Parts: sequence; structure tokens; C-alpha cells
Amino acid sequence: MRIPIYVDSKIIFLTDESFQSDAENSFPLKKFSLKEILRHLKKKQIQELFLYHHNSDKLLINFQKKIKTVVAGGGRVTNLLGETLFIFRNDKWDLPKGRIEKKETLEEGSLREVKEETGVKKLKMVGPIGPTYHLFKRNGETKLKITHWFDMTTTYSGPLSPEQSEGITKAEWLGSDQAQKAAQKAYANIASVLNVKTKVS
Repeated sequence: MRIPIYVDSKIIFLTDESFQSDAENSFPLKKFSLKEILRHLKKKQIQELFLYHHNSDKLLINFQKKIKTVVAGGGRVTNLLGETLFIFRNDKWDLPKGRIEKKETLEEGSLREVKEETGVKKLKMVGPIGPTYHLFKRNGETKLKITHWFDMTTTYSGPLSPEQSEGITKAEWLGSDQAQKAAQKAYANIASVLNVKTKVS
């Protein structure tokens, strides 16, 4: 089992696969602090880091003991033309998502965030895609964001309204070819939601 945690262009894999004690990029999960993990990941020759624990059920639990966690939700939204809804933020293409508020279900929060960030209405929940994990830094502190993704559809064909207060400069419907190109200018976790492999830079 492997759980990918994206850190910019690099990946930390939480895994229960055989531990290689002599490997430069493989470490026992419980024995290393977050500071040590990030220090190793900064090495140029390391693109992937493997953190091992024999019990797959405790991989994420043990990693979360090392870091504060933020829970978010978002959508892979398609319209009647089969186009996918994208946003553009921080010079990257992205999918609409945001933090789940207290007393919200994952589904409720995800629908709300998509509507707020893009102005799309008449959203219908189709089903879960699964979570992605990535590290981000806020006010000097590194945190883990767990984003729960859902497939959604809409019959809405009105204007889009990017939420500029959240740094979103564009919200657009992109066809298949355009979406493939956008995925090359998106974070790796977004490309994974779109089922697109990004080019190695």
C-alpha cells in the first residue's frame, strides 16, 4: 500500500511495503520527526521519500501525529458539454476546493466551496473520487491538507464568477484537450484527480 503526500514537485509515500534500511530515501515512519523528514526531502537527488510502517491502517494516523491537519473538500465538475470546471490561482490551474466548516458534511462543504469559488449553480453530487494529500506552509508552519474530492455535474450555463478574495483570477470550462494542457500547469495532486500524468520537469 502507498499513500502519496505531495510536497510541491516531490512526493512522500506512506507505505507498508518492505523497508529498505540501506536506502537513502526510506525511513521508519514512527522514528523520524517532521523536521527531519522535510530536511531529507530538500536534497536535490531525492524526488520521492518512503516512510514505512508495517500496519497499513496506521500509516496516516501516525503521520498525522507529527503535523496539524486541515480538512478540505472540492469538486471535479462537468457540464452538459462534457467540459470540466477549472480555476486559476497562484499561476496554477486548479480545481475548486476549500476548507470544510464545522457542522458541515464533506459533501455539503464541497458543494458550497465549488459554488463560492466559481459562481456555478445547480450543482448535483455524483459520488466520491477519493482524497488527496499535500503539505503546505502557512504563517511559517507546515500543515497537511486532506482534500476530499467528489464528482459533480451541473446544467448551469450562466457566467462564472471567480472568487477574487481567495486569489482566484479565472474560472473556466475547459474541454478535454484544454484540460489535458491545464493539468500540465497544475499541482500533481490535481493531475491525479483528473487522471492525468504530468510531465517530469
